[in-house]
Amino acid sequence: MRVAGITLPNNKKITIALRYVYGVGPTLSEEVLAKAKIDGNTKVKDLNMDQQDAIREVVEKQYKTEGELKRQIVANIKRLKDIKCYRGIRHIRHLTVRGQRTKTNSRTVRGNKKNVAVSGRKPAAQKT
Repeated sequence: MRVAGITLPNNKKITIALRYVYGVGPTLSEEVLAKAKIDGNTKVKDLNMDQQDAIREVVEKQYKTEGELKRQIVANIKRLKDIKCYRGIRHIRHLTVRGQRTKTNSRTVRGNKKNVAVSGRKPAAQKT
């Protein structure tokens, strides 16, 4: 079964399988199944064509997923950078945006640089 361009695994329950689509998490998965009137414990391989179409209809028509959602997120970040707000400046400088401390513990954002500190002693001058 394909939803929003993603092939869902056949051997998983539909509540779990829907999470493979970018933008669909646990809560949205339950909402989609409630709107499509399908039991969440049903496996993907056990769904008939009408149920598959109902799920596909709800996900693709009512929610932003995959490429459309990714484009919206990139556009939001670009807008923050363009208006030069605090969050935009943090994005430009590749720093944490949501108030985390940066003296330590921000290696994910700033880059995993091993051997940042070098000993203070300079090497002796070499003869040439």
